[in-house]
Amino acid sequence: MARITSANAFMVDLEPKVVRTDAIQSFNSQETIFVVLRDADGAKGMGYSYTIGDGGPAILSLLKETLLPRLMGQDADRIEAIWRDLLFCSHATAVGPIMSLALAAIDTALWDMRGVKTGLPLHILAGGVKSSVPMYTTEGGWLHLSPDALVEDAIASKEAGFLGSKVKIGKPTVAQDCERLEAVRNALGDDYEIMTDANQSMTSGEAKRRLPMLERLNIAWFEEPLPADDIAGHARLQSQSRVPIAVGESMYSPGHFADYIAQDACEIVQADVARIGGITPWLKVAHLAEAHNIAICPHFLMELHVSLVCAVPNAPWLEYIPQLEDIAAPMAREGGNALAPMTPGLGIEWDHDKLAALTVAGSAFEITEAHQ
Repeated sequence: MARITSANAFMVDLEPKVVRTDAIQSFNSQETIFVVLRDADGAKGMGYSYTIGDGGPAILSLLKETLLPRLMGQDADRIEAIWRDLLFCSHATAVGPIMSLALAAIDTALWDMRGVKTGLPLHILAGGVKSSVPMYTTEGGWLHLSPDALVEDAIASKEAGFLGSKVKIGKPTVAQDCERLEAVRNALGDDYEIMTDANQSMTSGEAKRRLPMLERLNIAWFEEPLPADDIAGHARLQSQSRVPIAVGESMYSPGHFADYIAQDACEIVQADVARIGGITPWLKVAHLAEAHNIAICPHFLMELHVSLVCAVPNAPWLEYIPQLEDIAAPMAREGGNALAPMTPGLGIEWDHDKLAALTVAGSAFEITEAHQ
């Protein structure tokens, strides 16, 4: 037994390098919450979670007041037991984003520690299916961009080896969405994949009106057309659509995904390792999807998800949105393919000097066994 003896937590606020807009919001910043765990053997694991502009202090408070003190003295090797214990110790706050985001910071730190102690990289620990994965880019497909700008970015991405681009939709009219998508399709040809993302902005009727256009342009998937809690609406839309419906970035437990799959409400799941509560529940969703012959194409966090999509057999894509460049070494890739890290643990090479310099004032704290 290697009991957990201490935990440090802190928050870094990262501003995006480009303007990022979709149909319902702007990506103003990434509040990145870190947890560093140490055990009695001297092993260390570092995990993280994030928000896109607010909520970070609430996550830190839950970690400080409830979750990390309860973690002290527990066996770091019993990751599943720890995850369930922490979930149910404050069950009145679950299921929901604050709880899941806090759990993720702990769970990813525990998996990092396991990898360091065993000498194995995460993609091997979690399954070891492959060592690389194709990427599609979202970074040049934001809603405020003109058709010409979308085309310019997609051409550059294809030349760099990417096999697809995601284009945000949800303009006031179908014609405006069509103009943007047609420009990319006409310029890039039929072999280049185009994904679309409405970011939960549409009514059922507006989403339905876009189905013929998406089918005609051979769109790879129609992401989050409706609010995430509208399972019945997504099921109706999926039954009418020949374009796969993709959902998941705004879902916070494996049970949410189970409900969608049981009601035939999607054909692609997009679990986000932070928003679902960590690697432990992410793998459950991936294997649930596999059992139903459904792909998992995770949302954001490419530096962490690269290892997970390489761990399972039903993950054909990794989303490219660079956001950690100020605090970590670039993710390894060959052209449009991301390479799974081969170093033990999560395999993210953090710049600790920059992390220290960018830590939000007053956010850092430590918990030790004395806090039990």
